Amino acid sequence: MGKHAPITYQPRLLGVAEAAAYLCVSVTKLRELPIPRRALDGRRLYDRIDLDQYASALPYEGEISEVSECDSLFGVRG
Repeated sequence: MGKHAPITYQPRLLGVAEAAAYLCVSVTKLRELPIPRRALDGRRLYDRIDLDQYASALPYEGEISEVSECDSLFGVRG
């Protein structure tokens, strides 16, 4: 007893290291991105759905856009 079974599902809230790994970026890069964090018991956690929305809004290679959809989603203006 005492041992926990391995997690077999994707957690909804991720710490900074897990969120960075999920997006395949460094922790430093993740902190520069306009992705909101949620607060839970004094911890700042990234919502997997917000990470998915950010990634989905990124332009595809070769795509040209004045303002990316991602910037529009998060209110960033160039």
